[in-house]
Amino acid sequence: MEEETPAVTEEETPTVTTTPEVGRGPRTLAIDIGASGLKASVLNARGRMLSERVRIKTPRPCPPRVMVRSLVELVADLPESERVSVGFPGYVRRGRVLTAPNLGTDEWKGFRLADVLARRLGKPVRLVNDADMQGLAAMQGKGVELVVTLGTGVGTALFEDGRLLPHLEISQQPIWKDETYDQYIGDAARKRIGKKKWNERVRRALNQMRVLINFDKLHIGGGNAKRLTFELDHDMRIVSNRAGILGGVKLWRTQDG
Repeated sequence: MEEETPAVTEEETPTVTTTPEVGRGPRTLAIDIGASGLKASVLNARGRMLSERVRIKTPRPCPPRVMVRSLVELVADLPESERVSVGFPGYVRRGRVLTAPNLGTDEWKGFRLADVLARRLGKPVRLVNDADMQGLAAMQGKGVELVVTLGTGVGTALFEDGRLLPHLEISQQPIWKDETYDQYIGDAARKRIGKKKWNERVRRALNQMRVLINFDKLHIGGGNAKRLTFELDHDMRIVSNRAGILGGVKLWRTQDG
């Protein structure tokens, strides 16, 4: 029976080894694309990192050709792998980008990122929304679980009994007057209104999501999760930002990728 990748919490630090393992299943190159940073590492079949996570700032502007070149350079010195998982900050379907709110949808719409990376890296690629990939590592497999990532924008992923459900772009829906979740509690809003008011908004937004989804568990990740100052409800927890990488192995265990 295949061992599941454990859920990752903020307090946990994944074991890291710099020597690739032999004969223990396929190794996965996991890439986490963010509007502010690009991160990658190679994982063994059990979801353990075989190298330190590498990271660079996301180039600005970042049309597809710049992104692909940056990713190829980012992973050049990582250990060998047999397959690739990519988390992308937007709506993707069958390896193709449909929206990229924080990178530029006009330039990205229709771009077949999975196919292009597969050609450049010489191995099969699966592409999924970045919050979905983080959620694959964070979720615990029981009931309805919502994953919310707080970063440049707001990412969400939804699971039922461990199964990834179709992606919903909640971040682009209005929450207050004509402001979307991205505009209301994204990083630009945090910098503009300050920590106290931003925390009040995040609490309000999470309560709205509870009403919308009636989740059993909420997992909060992303770079701004550490900035939360209010007490979380009993069914909420903060998860490590490394989950955006560690979900790469579980992506290959899903039926449709």
